[in-house]
Amino acid sequence: MWHDIEEAMEDLQKTLSSYKEYQKDYAKKEYNYRVTLSKELVRLRAEGQAVTHLADIARGKVEIAKLRYERDIAEGLVKSAEEGINFYKLKIRELEAQFNREYSNPQAGFGG
Repeated sequence: MWHDIEEAMEDLQKTLSSYKEYQKDYAKKEYNYRVTLSKELVRLRAEGQAVTHLADIARGKVEIAKLRYERDIAEGLVKSAEEGINFYKLKIRELEAQFNREYSNPQAGFGG
C-alpha cells in the first residue's frame, strides 16, 4: 500500500516538472505569436489595409497561423499536465485515506 503512495508521489513530481516545462514553452510560443501578429498588423495598416479586416488578414498568413497552431498545442499540453496534477493529487489522497483506514486502526485484523 505504501509503495502505491510513493509511486503516485513520484508520478506527481514528474507531472509537475513537465508542467513547468510546458508552461515555459507555452509562454515562449504565446510571445512569438503575439509579437509576430502585432508586427504584421502594423505592416498591413501601413500598407493602407482597412482596419476592420486587419486581424483576419494577418491571422490568415501562413507564418502567423503556424505560430498560433504551435501556441494552441502548447496550451493543450499545459492543460493536460494540470489535469494530470489534479489526478495524482486525488489518487494520493485516496490512497492515504485507505492506508489510514487499514493501518491506523489498532483493532483491525485482531478480531475487534
